[in-house]
Amino acid sequence: MDAASNRVRHPYWPRDLVIPTYVENDRSMSEILVFLFSVSGVILLVTWLITGTVGRLGTWRRLALCWFAVCGFIHSVLEGWFLLYHDILPGDQSFLSQLWKEYSKGDSRYVIADNFTICMEMVTACLWGPFSFWAVYSFLTKKPYRFVLQLIISLGQLYGAVLYFFTEHRDGYAHTEFGHPVYFWFYYVFMNVLWVVIPLALVVDSWRQLSAAQTHTDGSKAKNKVK
Repeated sequence: MDAASNRVRHPYWPRDLVIPTYVENDRSMSEILVFLFSVSGVILLVTWLITGTVGRLGTWRRLALCWFAVCGFIHSVLEGWFLLYHDILPGDQSFLSQLWKEYSKGDSRYVIADNFTICMEMVTACLWGPFSFWAVYSFLTKKPYRFVLQLIISLGQLYGAVLYFFTEHRDGYAHTEFGHPVYFWFYYVFMNVLWVVIPLALVVDSWRQLSAAQTHTDGSKAKNKVK
């Protein structure tokens, strides 16, 4: 019997990837996605209701806080789980491990604990997760540093997402089934491009808010000098 016949079968790319500890999920794709979007939906709803009790928060700002709340959950809980258990992920049957094994059909770098992926998720889970919750708190309590915090988080997320896409592009999309409607376009592209589009919009928003504040400060200083 040759070595190829002894390889554990798996659904990941490249097809010759060797994952000796892999155990197939016993949870279906629908179960995993329903869980992910249900929890995210509840967080969105709760945050939306909470922000509605705070005066002078417009629709755009409330949606931004909903985004940060969901980011806090995804970065701290889901990506935090990956960071803690990446070394046993292929054979682990815990629900969140199965979630990552399902997602890895769109990017196998997670199931093989790719070095870049671990480093990126370490920064994401340890910084952008807690910082996202902090951002929600800072806006609800009108802290003066809230737009600085929004800018820092959004730049970090944007930088991570660009590296995430660019490193795989440089690898020739070797870790995904290129063109697959679910695994490539939904898992890999759509679920990650959100961290390009939304943070970019929030960077622009922070730029405008901080520029307006600085303009006001400069104007006040000029008036005081005249007096």
